[in-house]
Amino acid sequence: MKRVLFVGESWHVHVTEAKGFDTFTYDYYEEATEFIQAALEKNGAEFCHIPSHLVEQKFPTTLEALQQYDVVMFSDVGANTMNLPMNVFQRLVPSVNKLELVKDYVLRGGAFVMIGGYLTFQGIQARGAYKRTAMEEILPVTLLEGDDRVERCEGITPRVILPEHPVMAGLPETWPQVLGYNRLIPKERSQVLARVGEDPLVVLGQYGKGSVCAYATDCAPHWSPEAFCKWEGYPVFWGNLLRWLTCGEET
Repeated sequence: MKRVLFVGESWHVHVTEAKGFDTFTYDYYEEATEFIQAALEKNGAEFCHIPSHLVEQKFPTTLEALQQYDVVMFSDVGANTMNLPMNVFQRLVPSVNKLELVKDYVLRGGAFVMIGGYLTFQGIQARGAYKRTAMEEILPVTLLEGDDRVERCEGITPRVILPEHPVMAGLPETWPQVLGYNRLIPKERSQVLARVGEDPLVVLGQYGKGSVCAYATDCAPHWSPEAFCKWEGYPVFWGNLLRWLTCGEET
């Protein structure tokens, strides 16, 4: 069984309601891992989730601990969450650089996926902040300098351009529409398997002994609406990708 460490796709919401003279506040917490967890578990993976607010407490701090996982995935979790723990931000105590740790993990044979969203790659107002980090070094894409979102509220249809690749096995040429994505620039020697418009959607590469993937749209609503996440090809894609990342098996 392959072990996947999935980081992110969680948030807290603080709401203020005003009713005439009076106001009151309330808070709630949400996760958006339902679809990606089901897809990976359907393909025999063990899904290990670290929500964004628990990264400081639960993300591995040694290479040996990180190597207990076959694949690491970041989804909608920014670089500041990874590298500004309270020991550094409040107490000025040096801490493990988690992004450099992931880089070393991939260099030595691990697998890494960055999934698109408002706080991955560069994201909204560039708050994902992965430009010029160790993640940009290992990814098969170069990141833009600023906000890299492409919002397509009318919908845009992804299309496969390398159907013979094992990650695309069993998938049609066109996929259900998505509502947005991060604009990425493929690096030399990377493989672009699918596009949205003229931009890459699925990009694969190698770094050291490891395998890497940039997936430019979300794995959950809103960019990937329920019609996309409930599409029969959704678990097929993630299963194919999991197998390619971990052992290169054709499906």
